[in-house]
Amino acid sequence: MDKVTHQVTDVSAINLIDAQFSEFAFKRHYHLDYHIGLITSGHQHYFYRGARHIAGPGHVVLLPPDEIHDGQAANHDGYQVKIFDIEPDWLHDQAGIDTRSLSFLAHNIDDKPLFAELGYLHGVLHDANFSNLGKDCLSWHAFSSLFDRYATRKSPTHHQLGSRSLGQIREFMDAHLSEKITLDELADLCQLSHTQLLRQFKKSTQMTPYAYLARLRLERAMQLIRRGERSTDVAHLVGFYDQAHFVKAFKQTFGITPGQLQR
Repeated sequence: MDKVTHQVTDVSAINLIDAQFSEFAFKRHYHLDYHIGLITSGHQHYFYRGARHIAGPGHVVLLPPDEIHDGQAANHDGYQVKIFDIEPDWLHDQAGIDTRSLSFLAHNIDDKPLFAELGYLHGVLHDANFSNLGKDCLSWHAFSSLFDRYATRKSPTHHQLGSRSLGQIREFMDAHLSEKITLDELADLCQLSHTQLLRQFKKSTQMTPYAYLARLRLERAMQLIRRGERSTDVAHLVGFYDQAHFVKAFKQTFGITPGQLQR
């Protein structure tokens, strides 16, 4: 049986996800935040950086922002996972490095001490009675352990699409989320033909511009709802004019409805 819960924590930049999946399969997508998953039972099968991988019990799975991946159970027994959903600026600040210069040496890590430390932190952040100072200090210590063992600096990468980078295209989409963005507008922005844009975009992201925009709208919706915005208001802000369609798309993407988010 599939089950997902999301929880906002007292550390404002960290949200928690607890999930059990057997049937639900994530299509290829990306996140705006870091997702750090702890596989507690079963095996997850996922595509990442051009190859298929399997993560089992005790593994830590690191997925940075903007990295295309999918995910599903490796067999009928399913898998359980605890996930940290972390805003990039906060994590970069903890690492003491410039924004977007953080990279990891591995993405599927079998490290029992690290797994135990992150698992303890996940439980602490769930606990409303644990002191906020303790949560802040334990968060810093746990992610420092992660940085010390597996983090490195990287040079920023720019995926070029005609005259624009992928980052600039996303900025344009972000600025017009509530509007109907057309292929003509995106092609003109990049100074490319429709065919050139579609081909280059798919090669760069492994997604079509439509799928990329749809994901961006729902990622922004998740952020706004976690901050306490009303679902009906959020739907319009990110370009959905039918609440039922928004709720359906949200559940298909995240496994829960907007109303099931825990605060």
